[in-house]
Amino acid sequence: MKLIGIGDSVVDYYKDQGNMYPGGNALNAAVFARRSGCEKAAYMGIVGRDVPGAHILDSLEREGLDIGRVRVVDAPSGVATVSLSQEGDRVFIASNKAKRAQSVLALKINADDLDYIAEYDVVHTSINSDLEHELAKLRGKAISFDFSTRNRWDADYLHQVCPYLTYAFFSGSDMGPSEIDDLFDFVHKLGVRVIGVTRGADPAIFSEGGKVFRQVSLKTEVVDTMGAGDSLIGAFLRHYHESRDLPYALNEATAFASAVCGYYGAFGYGKQAAL
Repeated sequence: MKLIGIGDSVVDYYKDQGNMYPGGNALNAAVFARRSGCEKAAYMGIVGRDVPGAHILDSLEREGLDIGRVRVVDAPSGVATVSLSQEGDRVFIASNKAKRAQSVLALKINADDLDYIAEYDVVHTSINSDLEHELAKLRGKAISFDFSTRNRWDADYLHQVCPYLTYAFFSGSDMGPSEIDDLFDFVHKLGVRVIGVTRGADPAIFSEGGKVFRQVSLKTEVVDTMGAGDSLIGAFLRHYHESRDLPYALNEATAFASAVCGYYGAFGYGKQAAL
């Protein structure tokens, strides 16, 4: 299976450490798909011609991702300032979102990009990627989308995005069982085949065409939860898109994501910086 992440990239700046780590949902999922055995993975997005942008690209090259369609521009790369709780939960405390390259210059998918994307089996993007206006160009591809928490989306947004999707993922730590069931029903009716709701430390719940599966919990030593959800998504897509066996894919993804909680940053590569 081959996967391309399109959209958001940042560096997560851990202020207490003075370290920046590469991240961003679309970028992370591609890295994790590759680490979990994906045949080929790529990232397409916009980074600045600056120290954070160079660190992002260097880290991706070291991970073996294709970055040939990344746009490098004269605008700041995304920076999210992060703090960690005593339990290892990451807390975002600041962002340069209004000034970052991705916000100043929207990503436009051109004909050459479409030829390139055609080489991949799955496209993953997210609500942080500002790519809603481009989804119609990807019609016919298996598209995965991370909607984040429910304060980020509403019914109108789901109606706009879901008809293009094969996979939809939500962060639902604040959602009860009946609310998750209602979400499954609503999103399936919009044409999405596989839906996953991650719930922090609680087991994730997935639905495949209305058949519900619950994640088996694993005991995990938590250092840093950064990237835990993205790693579950990346590993799940790698295993499920090939096998079409949801319990198997969810178990493999759970084990993979548990290991990700054992180090700092989404996928490592901490570098000292003054941001």
